[in-house]
Amino acid sequence: MNKTVLITGAAGGIGSAIARELAENGYDIALNYCHSRDKALQLQDEIIEKYHVRCMAIQADVSKEDEVDTMVSEIEKEMGPVDILINNAGIDLPNLFDEKNAEEFRRVLDVNVVGAYNCAKRVSKHMIDSRYGKIINITSTNGINTYYPMCFDYDASKAALISLTHNLAIQFAPYVNVNAIAPGFIGTEKELEGYDEQFLKSETEKILLRRYGEPQEVAHLVRFLISEEASYINNSIIRIDGGQTGSI
Repeated sequence: MNKTVLITGAAGGIGSAIARELAENGYDIALNYCHSRDKALQLQDEIIEKYHVRCMAIQADVSKEDEVDTMVSEIEKEMGPVDILINNAGIDLPNLFDEKNAEEFRRVLDVNVVGAYNCAKRVSKHMIDSRYGKIINITSTNGINTYYPMCFDYDASKAALISLTHNLAIQFAPYVNVNAIAPGFIGTEKELEGYDEQFLKSETEKILLRRYGEPQEVAHLVRFLISEEASYINNSIIRIDGGQTGSI
């Protein structure tokens, strides 16, 4: 039997790249989405037709514990227990600092941090019982050393996700590997949308490789981290940013 992977936020640029990469390598894929139903269903059909693995698209707001429980129960019924969890779901509500409000701040934290916690908690029992599991949290270099005045809530959520990674690795030891990937500037459609040429140029100049990354490059790293070749990597935060030197 193929191992079953749950990817949250799977309809987006990085999430869909991860789904295709893992399906190509023989994993069965559960595609979580919140609002992007059409994209998720298209990706589901593509994966089944092209890679001949089991795949299902399933809706849930990961910030809501009851919806996560229902989602995972449905995956278990249709595909078996979740062996690998990729916490990729995340939102960003960019706005000037003085125009941000507590409601928006909480919403970002709920999806980006509480959502990852909800999913990890729900799938961990099977992983611990079976003495096997992989959890990867997709965080960001924004949670490490960058400053963007429009992203205080997003940056705080990604820093919290790094802390959560460390704590979950200890909580689920020794049978579950918990790591985080911290992408820098990745050229997804969402990432590039709305930025002018001068801003993109200035951001690229902060990267030693002088280019932004591709979603597939993040997906390659995910594939490695869930492989047996990476079985001794645990409780680690791995940057994939081309040598990003910071935003200030």
